Amino acid sequence: MDFRRLELLLALSRLGSMRAVAEEHRLTTSTVSQQIAALAHETGAQLIEPEGRRVRLTPAGRRLADHAVTILAAVDRARLDLDPGAEPEGTVRIGGFATGIRVSLLPIVADLAARHPKVDLIISEYEPIEAFTLLTGDDLDLALTYDYNLAPASPAAVLEAVPLWSIGWGLGVPAGTADGGAGIAAFADATWIVNSRNTADEAAVRALASLAGFTPTIAHQIDSLDLVEDLIIAGFGVGLLPMGRPTAAGVKVLPLHDPDVTMTAYAVTRRGRTDWSPLRAVLDRMRPTPGQPLHRPQWPRPEATPPA
Repeated sequence: MDFRRLELLLALSRLGSMRAVAEEHRLTTSTVSQQIAALAHETGAQLIEPEGRRVRLTPAGRRLADHAVTILAAVDRARLDLDPGAEPEGTVRIGGFATGIRVSLLPIVADLAARHPKVDLIISEYEPIEAFTLLTGDDLDLALTYDYNLAPASPAAVLEAVPLWSIGWGLGVPAGTADGGAGIAAFADATWIVNSRNTADEAAVRALASLAGFTPTIAHQIDSLDLVEDLIIAGFGVGLLPMGRPTAAGVKVLPLHDPDVTMTAYAVTRRGRTDWSPLRAVLDRMRPTPGQPLHRPQWPRPEATPPA
């Protein structure tokens, strides 16, 4: 069985069309079709069937695509294990959300450079949805992502995630707002601020609102937590913010209960890639101690003064 053909089948299961697979792998559509047909001959099973003007995987094709995840990961591990004791050397492409980079990556950079001077890092900022796509397409080696307990992420089967840390989130409101004890229902008429490049916090807001019996009015989409605070101060609305993070004067964060809101950060890689020595060197310094609970991060904003 040709492993390259398995890669094309797995891409077809993910992308849904021969043309998309051809574009991603820089092949012609005819070549992709011929390779899938050859794979069907090798396995002795019909792998695709027509669906209008397109094709879809048969049940046998879907089963083989599931097996392909494990098979291709094993092939990657076999290649990388040829010299597992070698000094880490190479470029690790890392993408992630800004706080994840600050909390999990930047504190280890100096030690990593001292221990492994032949390991280079290329760092880019991406929200989780963007990072998952780049990882799946093999355009990143490591992604730093996050999700909420009310909106768990669902990365592709070819990816694996390791939790790094977690923190509770509350509701950011103007500092003069009375707590009232009424919970999130007290803000049913408020305008809400959510992230513009990731749907996780919007999903969490909608889940919280649904449990409280209202539909939130979402009007503003902002990536930067500092800018979210500026909008709250200016009276443009309310939004989720992490508990314990120093905030600007004029903002306070109300705790949320029943349910709590917890954000967890992850290191995400393609399956089978973590034995690559440069990537392993980075991950070994990021990952929490096995068996220990996830720690609460020290938010990287030392210049700010916590509210009284």
